[in-house]
Amino acid sequence: MRIALAQLNVVVGDLDGNVERITAALTEAQGAAADLVVLPELAVTGYPPEDLLLRPGFVRAARESVDEVARACTDTVALVGAPAFDRDLANAAFVCAEGTVKGVYRKHFLPNYGVFDEHRYFAAGRDLLLLEMGDVLVGPTICEDVWQPGPPATDLALAGATLLVNLSASPFHVGKAEDREEMLVTRARDNASYVAFCNLVGGQDELVFDGHSVVLDDEGELVARAPGFEEALLLVDVDPTEAVGRRLRDVRRRELARSLPAPPSVNTIRLAAPGAGDEPVAAAVTPFEPELEQMRLGLGLGLRDYVTKNGFGDVVIAISGGIDSALTAAIAVDALGAAHVHTVSMPSRFSSVGTRDDAREVSENLGVDFREVPIEAIVGAYHEALGGLEGLAAENLQARIRGTMLMALSNAEGWLVLATGNKSEMAVGYSTIYGDMVGGYALLKDVFKTDVWRLSRHLNERAERALIPVSTIAGSNCASSSSRERSSSTYASRSGSSTS
Repeated sequence: MRIALAQLNVVVGDLDGNVERITAALTEAQGAAADLVVLPELAVTGYPPEDLLLRPGFVRAARESVDEVARACTDTVALVGAPAFDRDLANAAFVCAEGTVKGVYRKHFLPNYGVFDEHRYFAAGRDLLLLEMGDVLVGPTICEDVWQPGPPATDLALAGATLLVNLSASPFHVGKAEDREEMLVTRARDNASYVAFCNLVGGQDELVFDGHSVVLDDEGELVARAPGFEEALLLVDVDPTEAVGRRLRDVRRRELARSLPAPPSVNTIRLAAPGAGDEPVAAAVTPFEPELEQMRLGLGLGLRDYVTKNGFGDVVIAISGGIDSALTAAIAVDALGAAHVHTVSMPSRFSSVGTRDDAREVSENLGVDFREVPIEAIVGAYHEALGGLEGLAAENLQARIRGTMLMALSNAEGWLVLATGNKSEMAVGYSTIYGDMVGGYALLKDVFKTDVWRLSRHLNERAERALIPVSTIAGSNCASSSSRERSSSTYASRSGSSTS
């Protein structure tokens, strides 16, 4: 049978737009003679839909969207993620075929840790579902269902499923794709089943979904893998009935079956058998990206989707001559294009020539709109009005003036302000409230300072030129990226690292 994994970047709440994305993928998959199309978890609503699910009108509209998708399934079977309401709300996979909905599978395990809050919105499913497609029995699962080592995957396998399908919205962290695939290898081997895993891709607020959809055979061997951090339709030809031979030799499976008080109760839906197909497709196996490249792609995807999905056009960054603001600008250009990035240097008497030159140089290297807005007169006026400030009050004043200037530009031009503080600074409180914490999106908030240096070098290596000046990288190997500015005055010691 030919499987198509539609790794899509959908938008939370955009039912019409998501239906267009889904039906376009279905059209492409049907044109490629796919027998089974798998879409990500809650693809119709986007993930996570959160409190939209508390609105009955939205839930009804989502169900109508599923019917629209089903009408497009004329020559294939599709598993479509959407909420299902029947006395209570479930995170579900709808089985669409022959222009209609044939059945519904409801997610069993609802994660309620970390970034997940599914107990708030959904009731857990209990039923099992099998799709009988000729000689192939397909067992649908949703995300967390397959992270568990036992049921529902084991029950589906005991009921005869030779292909376990998983609709997922699995968020990214560095190394997550490798860890996740290792887990799926274990599930394939333990259940003697092929595994087809379709993951969401794209950014949603602070979450990034990395894709890396994958197909494994019943021995856990890699059959196909989609690229990370981009949309893809992964086509692969498989014969899950090959798993039967291994099962006949698998003593553990019989022991597990004997240990159950009763065989699993499963609803079976009989669907069209897979077609003979035309020429076999060559399964793509995209290698995993190296660690630093995963960071770059993940940060860029999260930023690009936050900007575009929230209706912004351009971003503005306070460029200090330090490494944090330089890296933020470089990733923004990579994600959005130089025409959509603006940098602002806001020097005062305490800004060194070196940092001012570096700020200008990195902006010129990136080809962005650069402007220098001196703030010495403003700083002086504040000090005069307050009768002179010393210590921490003086240190924080400059950063807060810069934050005010950035927000004024944001209001005037409609630009989104990017905050530039990194995770190490945030963790130890090396930042100024209403100063270098000003911004609508904190690009580096989950990036340690050590990784800021590594990423900066990586971007230069990729570009085969110094996008970020060597002097900026070398000058940042201290607690603050504005060490040269700080050396001019204690007054500037806290204000320069992120927004100067």
